[in-house]
Amino acid sequence: MTAPARAEELRVIAEAASVELADATALEALEWTARTFGDSFVVASNMQDAVLIDLATKVKPDVDVLFLQTGYHFAETIGTRDAVDLVYRDVRIVEAEAEQSVADQEARFGPLNRTDPARCCELRKVVPLRRTLANYDAWVTGVRRVDAPTRANTPIVQWDDRNGLVKVNPIAPWTDDEFHAYVAEHGVLENPLVSAGYPSIGCAPCTAKPLPGADPRSGRWAGTSKTECGLHG
Repeated sequence: MTAPARAEELRVIAEAASVELADATALEALEWTARTFGDSFVVASNMQDAVLIDLATKVKPDVDVLFLQTGYHFAETIGTRDAVDLVYRDVRIVEAEAEQSVADQEARFGPLNRTDPARCCELRKVVPLRRTLANYDAWVTGVRRVDAPTRANTPIVQWDDRNGLVKVNPIAPWTDDEFHAYVAEHGVLENPLVSAGYPSIGCAPCTAKPLPGADPRSGRWAGTSKTECGLHG
């Protein structure tokens, strides 16, 4: 099957599932994903927590887990990735890396994370993600509608036109209370920065602790108009 024909087939699958699974539970959505795509799907994780990984391993213990290795992560984030590798021994962590090292990028462009964070995210997140996702028919994300106004209408299943594959958001409807209850009930791994007051964790140079009572994502790219890294629109 040619690439355009396969893409059209996947688009049809996504559009049908968007309706059929509109009210699906997280496990129902993941069971459908494993049943439909077999080994050709990957679970994305920024290693803020292992909630999505914990859910996915209930339907596919050896699931692939995609981690964007930007080179700018907090040590705690790398530690969480390593802990996931130990606890979920059958998963395969797939690291998506930029073509240039941090040192090479900064030698050529300077500190883009300060001068042009959108360009930095493009080089270190968006492009590596697209290149890695080309190996799969679907990807699973932890996007939730309560995360930000830009995510308020996130469906459980959708067609990802930018990356050319099916996108599954099994915990999209979860409230913060539901999310935290799952962590507590199942003893899920969580990045230690969360309990230290970082409710939204990205790269270290672009993540600050929000002020008390502020929007949880206000610590991301603080002082700029940037609110998204470009991975989800």
